[in-house]
Amino acid sequence: MLNLDFWQTKPLTELTTEEWEALCDGCAKCCLHRFEDEDTLEIQFTNICCRYLDQESCRCGDYPNRSVNVPECVSVTPEILQDPYWLPETCAYRLLAEKKPLPAWHPLVSGDPDTVFSSGNAVAGLVVSELEADDPEFHLIDWIR
Repeated sequence: MLNLDFWQTKPLTELTTEEWEALCDGCAKCCLHRFEDEDTLEIQFTNICCRYLDQESCRCGDYPNRSVNVPECVSVTPEILQDPYWLPETCAYRLLAEKKPLPAWHPLVSGDPDTVFSSGNAVAGLVVSELEADDPEFHLIDWIR
């Protein structure tokens, strides 16, 4: 059984695979297409999601093969978290890498996986598949933190 306060006591580099995966709150913000200004590193999100995202559950439809299916899909690792600016500000991996607390709605804090949805932090109902989207510049959003 998973010790639910592991994230408060262990460094990211010492987490088990189960603990690492449990950090994901299931918001699916990382599954959105984005633009990055190469000079300022500013990230501009769109409401266009990966074709493999189940838009209702906010889970990848083929998680074990995501990096093969979508070569640009980045697997978050402790090494990548050396500079997590490109992850959403509410992402648990980014928050812990920046030595910040998890929000009250995070399932590891609330004890309820639905709080990411009830708090408005999941993308469910707000996105369109890359298979259906037109010009990404028409899909820029400002509601991602």
